[in-house]
Amino acid sequence: MLAFLLRRLGSLVFVVWGVGFAAFFISQVVPADPAAAALGNNARPAQVAAYREKRGLDKPAWQQYLIYMKALVTGDLGRSLRTQRPILNDLRDFFPATFELTLAAMLFALALGIPAGILAAVQQDRPLDLGVRALALVGGATPVYWLAILMLQLFHAKLGWLPGPGRLDAYLLAPHRVTGILTLDAFLAQDWEVLVDALRHLLLPAVVLGAFSMALVARMVRSAMLETLSQDFVRTATAKGLPGRKVVMKHALRNAALPVLTVLGSLLGSLLTGAVLTETIFSWPGLGSYATASATALDFPAVMGVTLVAGLAYSLINLLVDVLYVVLDPRVSYV
Repeated sequence: MLAFLLRRLGSLVFVVWGVGFAAFFISQVVPADPAAAALGNNARPAQVAAYREKRGLDKPAWQQYLIYMKALVTGDLGRSLRTQRPILNDLRDFFPATFELTLAAMLFALALGIPAGILAAVQQDRPLDLGVRALALVGGATPVYWLAILMLQLFHAKLGWLPGPGRLDAYLLAPHRVTGILTLDAFLAQDWEVLVDALRHLLLPAVVLGAFSMALVARMVRSAMLETLSQDFVRTATAKGLPGRKVVMKHALRNAALPVLTVLGSLLGSLLTGAVLTETIFSWPGLGSYATASATALDFPAVMGVTLVAGLAYSLINLLVDVLYVVLDPRVSYV
């Protein structure tokens, strides 16, 4: 296992290089001028030329790439053309909000999707199974932007049960930043008013972002459980007189977890890097909003920084899934 972990961690270098090269190549072929976009339409040609020279945009593409990779090796992602701050600082500020939203959405998907999938498999072709399959179909087919607008209109505008966009009400002050995760920082500061308000703001975007994942988890758990419940060891456990609940939860569910785990890893990566629409509609100051604003402003260094984070996140999540394989199934080994 140690050798496997070292090999996988070593391969992250090539992943970062490949993602960085692809992002840089795309930024070069896009027919746009980041210098003109940064200075605005009223900038004079001399100002645009001076800005290009200052940022190194007047150099040939291969020289820009060498400068970019040299800085990347030292951990320098460059400076944003839009915020005029180091990109690493921007990512440090925006990433915790996305992580908090992703974690809440994943917990919602697991809390509803796993029990629904198990019940649907146990009650195969019965009304409960048909209902779960119908809800999973609707959840997977519902557009994120439509569901977000609907939830805001219903629970915020009409009923007034939940707050609107943002992470915190305007009259509340955020606690001292420790992790950047607002709910955790409020808990550490024992600021219960802020904690409750942050959780209320988190609920709607987490449900919207996790709806598709919940539907996919329910379908995958149902499919894996149906396959496992038909195997000999489950019939043997039932014939021995074990309670049905113990057979399902202890024997069948653990053996059905491996294919579901693969899907969960992909879902976590997609949630972490694909929350653009949800963050935009709910004014959530996360990585998706930062990437959208950077792309709109032709801030290519910032876009490349976000792309590198996304590639690194996917690689680390896949590594975690491989490790969990061994924990769930001792027969799996990495030589």
